[in-house]
Amino acid sequence: MITIGIVGPESTGKTTLAKSLANHFQTEWVKEYAREYLTELGRSYTQSDLVEIAKGQVASENRIKKKAKRLIFLDTDLLVIKIWSEFKYGSCDPWIEQQLAMNRADLYLLTDFDIPYEDDPLRESPNQRGELFEIYKKTLIDSGSNFHVVKGDHSERLEEAIGYINLIL
Repeated sequence: MITIGIVGPESTGKTTLAKSLANHFQTEWVKEYAREYLTELGRSYTQSDLVEIAKGQVASENRIKKKAKRLIFLDTDLLVIKIWSEFKYGSCDPWIEQQLAMNRADLYLLTDFDIPYEDDPLRESPNQRGELFEIYKKTLIDSGSNFHVVKGDHSERLEEAIGYINLIL
């Protein structure tokens, strides 16, 4: 099973790309668990909630991996939670870091911030997408992760991602 994590700043097309890639390759994708958790929370979240979100994300990935064929696409993964925790709170819970070390994706697609920001009540950083993109890129480089940046409109991103994935298949 090849795991492909789609990561990047808020409102950069991660969900759209994950769905489209799963459809193209006729396999499964894992939704971002944070959306479900935060929608049901009924209060502002805290740093400790990020551990619960991470646990839910891992459980979702494990459940859906059983149904996937050869590839699975993750609409965000623990890398996103780690980076957000460090960005917002200045640190990350050791459990998240440990799980990330054991569950790193085989390939990351890093979505550029070159598309218009779409407002959403769960999004917090419309003016920091460039800064966050650079944090993602540096983190992926420093960790030695296999990654590729995707840019352009949705069709360009999809075509670029498909071409890159086909190279590794």
